[in-house]
Amino acid sequence: MRVAAGAAAAAGVFLAAGCSSSGGGKGEAAGGVPVVEKGKLTTCTHLPYPPFQFEQNGKVVGFDVALIDLVAKNLEVEQKILDTPFENFKTGAFLNSGECDLAAAGMTITDERKKNVDFSVPYFDATQALLATKKSGITSLADVKAKNKKLGAQAETTGESYAKAQGFNPVAFESSDAVLNGLRTGQVDAVVIDYPVVQGWLKDPKNAGEFVLGKQSIETGEQYGFSVKKGNAALLAAIDKAITDAKADGTYKKIYEQWIGPLPQATP
Repeated sequence: MRVAAGAAAAAGVFLAAGCSSSGGGKGEAAGGVPVVEKGKLTTCTHLPYPPFQFEQNGKVVGFDVALIDLVAKNLEVEQKILDTPFENFKTGAFLNSGECDLAAAGMTITDERKKNVDFSVPYFDATQALLATKKSGITSLADVKAKNKKLGAQAETTGESYAKAQGFNPVAFESSDAVLNGLRTGQVDAVVIDYPVVQGWLKDPKNAGEFVLGKQSIETGEQYGFSVKKGNAALLAAIDKAITDAKADGTYKKIYEQWIGPLPQATP
């Protein structure tokens, strides 16, 4: 790893099978912050979703993981990750049931989701992108419609919502890996998904040879946030502090460059 702080923290992250915390009982982290398992900060996510969270050499790593590692370090606990279905993040189900302390899954802050969970300060400015097979000749959503081609998106995401708002009925895939596989196997001709995910895919020469990025980025004004159970003010404050401090001292920039690329000048 190129960023020492992120690498050291990521080394302590492990993936727990299933959707429930193991033994140890509830506890408190530094500053009296309640946690669902003593000595752990339990994060619900949905794998894989590179570059935000994915498995690499037996560990769960990524941009989101590195940022939450900063929170865990401040709370003097270790981050523990549970792989859970993405649709549950909208309702806050795993937070309300006490299985997780927070959710980190490249999740856009929306008014609908705010009804069920409390969000941290935004930590990432997101855009959507269109990725199509080269043989399709598609370079825009207008092309998809004009050529009567099939469009795909990840289920329960803002990419799917955007496609529907533009009058499409996209094929829904359960994960980002399934989206890419659907494109590769011809189930769809193009997909709408978060731009950083597309960036990661196109780093693979095989993908770069088969697929083409749409001519224009899809600016939706989205921002990602980490979520906690409604009313969990102590943990929310700890997350906000870690994000704010990281942006102020340069740690955020290092983590961003490690997992995503050059930090846009407009990002605070």
